[in-house]
Amino acid sequence: MPEEWVRLTTGRYAGVRSGALSSLTGDVEKVLGRPPRDFTDYARTAATRGARTV
Repeated sequence: MPEEWVRLTTGRYAGVRSGALSSLTGDVEKVLGRPPRDFTDYARTAATRGARTV
């Protein structure tokens, strides 16, 4: 990989790594009309419904 590409790519994730993007809002609940689900629960439900088949 070219060094410039690596620097650009890793720089884009600096905000995620630092926690700067970790604030929570109530937007999901406003849009869906219900509290958000934990991702683990979502993935487990999707897998039992056949989402893992290719």
